[in-house]
Amino acid sequence: MKRIKAACITQTLCFSNHDGETTEYAKKMIEQECEKYKNQLEKSGTKYRILSETKNEDGSIVIEIKKQYNTSPVGEYLN
Repeated sequence: MKRIKAACITQTLCFSNHDGETTEYAKKMIEQECEKYKNQLEKSGTKYRILSETKNEDGSIVIEIKKQYNTSPVGEYLN
């Protein structure tokens, strides 16, 4: 019988404005969306680690994240 002992997923997420707008307001909305995502991870109890976070000149934010897959145990993946 096969059992999952530990599992994680690595994602690269890009938070950006779909209109290509680069105003200060648009940049602030992108930052808020990114923070909302992080807060949702905390609220749901998902275990995660941000590997890198980059803010680009156009206001977009790129996050590389390793996070718990479903409810599987994470084992040593997040150390």
